[in-house]
Amino acid sequence: MNTFRKSTNTYVKIILFSLSMGLLVLPFTGTENAVRLAAAAFVSLFLWRLSTTAAFLSFARSFSRNLTIVRKKLSPLSRAVQSPLAYGGFIVILILLPAFLNDYYQDIMTLTGIYIVLALGLNIVVGQAGLLNLGYVTFYAIGAYTYAILSTRLGLAFWPGLLVGAAVAALFAFIIGLPTLRLRGDYFAIVTLGLGEITRIILNNWDALTGGPNGISRVGRPVIAGYSLHSTVDFYYVILVIVIMTVFVMNRLMTSRIGRAWIAIREDEVAAEAMGINTFRLKLLAFVVGSALAGLTGVFFAAKMAFVSPESFTFFESVLILCMVVLGGMGSIPGIILGALLLITLPEIFRDFQDYRMLAFGIALVAMMVFRPQGLLGTVKK
Repeated sequence: MNTFRKSTNTYVKIILFSLSMGLLVLPFTGTENAVRLAAAAFVSLFLWRLSTTAAFLSFARSFSRNLTIVRKKLSPLSRAVQSPLAYGGFIVILILLPAFLNDYYQDIMTLTGIYIVLALGLNIVVGQAGLLNLGYVTFYAIGAYTYAILSTRLGLAFWPGLLVGAAVAALFAFIIGLPTLRLRGDYFAIVTLGLGEITRIILNNWDALTGGPNGISRVGRPVIAGYSLHSTVDFYYVILVIVIMTVFVMNRLMTSRIGRAWIAIREDEVAAEAMGINTFRLKLLAFVVGSALAGLTGVFFAAKMAFVSPESFTFFESVLILCMVVLGGMGSIPGIILGALLLITLPEIFRDFQDYRMLAFGIALVAMMVFRPQGLLGTVKK
């Protein structure tokens, strides 16, 4: 009887709290949004209360055991999916996909490809080497502005611009990494956070070079055999090639001796250094390689939009890319691709709720940290 009374009181408190949340925001958001917030608070608290009951915990343990059995039975199918033939079939599907999509969805897929490359680059820094970089968008902006300036003032073509943008971003990462990578943990994260904000302020105020708030327009488009790429399908295929090449290189790099050394540094830097690994040099290498990928992607972004401005390189972009890495699974290439798909395509599907994106990202990350710290497709530590 006491248990039932306690349970009833808990649910009454949940209802009262949800109603109070709705009443508090009613003057600011209107009736419809207040009702939505109250409903969301009630559902969240109700699920949280339900997850703490003994019956739910017993069900979760049983479900976990059954899921393990199913995974063992499906392991041959999993190996077949990861075969070169399956990868080839998936690439063929991606090549044919634009024929079934309109310009809007082709543009969304192109944007998703941009974030896949960015997330793969950040994965080297965060997922492999264990360096929390909160200013990753800095090198994205450096690549974009490098190409925009050289294209508009010196007439630099797109294809060599890819290499130049990546090289300049890598050079800046090398210069910045020399002093900052001697810091560890939260101190490095704070430095990179400040670096991102400093970069945005410089881009916004250096009118003579960056155009200030007005940005740089008329950036050169890619040209192949005299044909200027300008349509959404053209850029879709360009980013598809870049994504495929990036995935191939990242897979080879992550399974190499250097990739295993990065993982050792991430797990225990002191132990890795005791085993003879030059931790500073390898952390610097991870920082430079990840930044070069961001710079290369920035060049593509500038060419696609034919315009760059500081508003495209805010702190929110760094958070968004980091969410893709954490949500999909740090160190997992398929997981990062899945994370990019979820965080780019889902907001487009639910555009009516775009004001609540940050709230949704925060809830998703907290839930991942509690229930699946390794990410959606991340590997469990043994």
